[in-house]
Amino acid sequence: MCDTNPSNASGANTPAILIGIYGLPGSGKTTMINDLKQQLDDTKYVFYEGSEVIDRVFPGGLIAFQQSSEKEKERHREIAINTIHRECTQSGKTGILAGHFMFWDNQNEEPKTVMTEGDLKAFSHILYLDVPTGEISRRRSCDSARRREDLPIAHLEKWKKQEKEGLQLRCRRHNILFMRLPPHIQLPTVAALIEDFHSHNEPYNFSKARKVLDEAINANSDHLETILVLDADRTLSAKDTAALFWDKALSSQSIAMDENPLKKLFDALRYSYTAFRQATLLYEEAVNEETFHALCQDVASETSIYAEFAALLRLVAQQNRVGAIVITSGLRSIWEKVIEKVGLPEQVKVIGGGRVKDGYVVTPAVKHDLVTRLQDKHGLCVWAFGDSPIDLPMLRKADRAIVVVGYKHERSKSMEEPLNSAINIEGLRAQQALLPSSVEPRLDLLQLPSVDLTQEVFLNSLFTRYSRPDLEFCHATEKNAAKMLMAQMRDARNKGPQLRTVHQRVGAYLATEYLTEVIGLEKYTIQHVQGYPTDGHRLLDESRTLIVALMRGGEPMALGINDVFPLAMFLHARISEDIKEHHLEGIVNVILVDSVVNTGKSVLEFVERIRQLHATVRIVVVAGVVQAQSVTKGTAFYKKLTRHTGYPKFHMVALRLSENKYSGRGGTDTGNRLFNTTQLE
Repeated sequence: MCDTNPSNASGANTPAILIGIYGLPGSGKTTMINDLKQQLDDTKYVFYEGSEVIDRVFPGGLIAFQQSSEKEKERHREIAINTIHRECTQSGKTGILAGHFMFWDNQNEEPKTVMTEGDLKAFSHILYLDVPTGEISRRRSCDSARRREDLPIAHLEKWKKQEKEGLQLRCRRHNILFMRLPPHIQLPTVAALIEDFHSHNEPYNFSKARKVLDEAINANSDHLETILVLDADRTLSAKDTAALFWDKALSSQSIAMDENPLKKLFDALRYSYTAFRQATLLYEEAVNEETFHALCQDVASETSIYAEFAALLRLVAQQNRVGAIVITSGLRSIWEKVIEKVGLPEQVKVIGGGRVKDGYVVTPAVKHDLVTRLQDKHGLCVWAFGDSPIDLPMLRKADRAIVVVGYKHERSKSMEEPLNSAINIEGLRAQQALLPSSVEPRLDLLQLPSVDLTQEVFLNSLFTRYSRPDLEFCHATEKNAAKMLMAQMRDARNKGPQLRTVHQRVGAYLATEYLTEVIGLEKYTIQHVQGYPTDGHRLLDESRTLIVALMRGGEPMALGINDVFPLAMFLHARISEDIKEHHLEGIVNVILVDSVVNTGKSVLEFVERIRQLHATVRIVVVAGVVQAQSVTKGTAFYKKLTRHTGYPKFHMVALRLSENKYSGRGGTDTGNRLFNTTQLE
């Protein structure tokens, strides 16, 4: 798990964080830098004055620099910013530097841009002092420390507009987080922003989101077996609440924007970590905390969740085996208020961001990660509901995926192509919930079958499935035949071909004694030795059975099983992705074979891969030895296994159950003993 308090103090291997403070001359950059020096810890931050660094790196100092050619000035500006970046990387401190984007005096019709490519490569964040032009003019005229050219307010306004637009465009192209600092953002907020910039990166973002998830689940996890993971906008409701937020903010004329900025942002940066972090900064710069929550309240008051979801969530709230959580890339504050309107603020928690103080943003990767965590750490079966490309990673990972489809003019317009690709190329198995039921479906009902959230068949599949049977685990530990075979497997004298022969016998024994019981038999006609036809028996659907040898240790046992079931297909697999969709076409039974199951991690990866590709195939795991911890009831790992014990069937079969937690190495590793490679360890 990622450290929840990462810093930039890991030295030269960590890219430097360099924050630029920009604004017109007279906007207060130097004052801001000096004030921040008093607010921030100098063990974590280092402040630079650009002219001082130029004085250091230019032969002859600052005066010589000012008298040099434009080409030399540009070259040494690059050297200066590279010097700052290198020093920050070496020290592990976050650098803060006042910078200039362009100069524009009365003598020139066009401004001169002085920001270099080196600046764009070095800066990670840029804060722009968006001071009212009249105030800048007043400060310039009253500045006794520096002589500044007297410029008309109209000129300053034009200059500032071009600076903001030019900086924002370049920052988008270079993945630099950019934020205006309008007058409502005061020094304490700026200091808090910089503290956030210092610590926040993508691993940190994952760790914060996981912590919030764990707190939400642990508060109600005693009997929880499955969980509904719900996207919010256009999933729980037809509304796009972020768009509604910006409509209200723009109509109030209280923000210095002409249009909803999110569309251009996501068009440029797609659904990346940087894009969602930038979106958070847009909310911060647009309105103060009080106005933000007031707007969220206004939006929530106009937003109602679909009646079908309201009824479903109330049913979920009435029992303790199934839970629900909203994971939204939108505004948490809005959706907490919407859920509160339904009367379920304690039962349905909301994970989402919107403000810097939330500490994290919800990206598609975060949604996928949190679904994985619900499955792996908390041992829960996840039903995911979403409507857009942002949701596809979590839908692919979930145990059951449902695409919510609203009216055509309200649904995500960018979903069709990636959804089609996810189904036909990436193996997504999903259904679609049409809300209301009369709307036109996405794709077609063969690719994406419909499900009615209000029908008894759906509700039964959700609520009755989770009275799960125990894991169906058969082992021969106390049988005399097993004791004889185990003696041969554990005998140090047996190795290479001899040991492989023993493992092959074990596979044949388990196939004959246990797999025929677990899977069943079917009759077929054979020719009796006395010359007449009679009934014979073989494995049920033997010709539609796939034996998968988990390489390399599982191969000898798998061959023994194949000896008993000669009509079965045989596949070698080193990793779960070696199993392709075409391998499972027409298959009814999959037998996964490994010599030893210790933690069960690799077996689970194969099981989940198969479930992703084929939802109804029967899976049987066969092993020589299974550690008892793997199948101890109540553990998180047991919960993961029992997510597969309902329908379709999932079984485990082993020769022996072991209490010994020792994992073989070198000469004791089963794979090395089987193939005479102990000397390679």
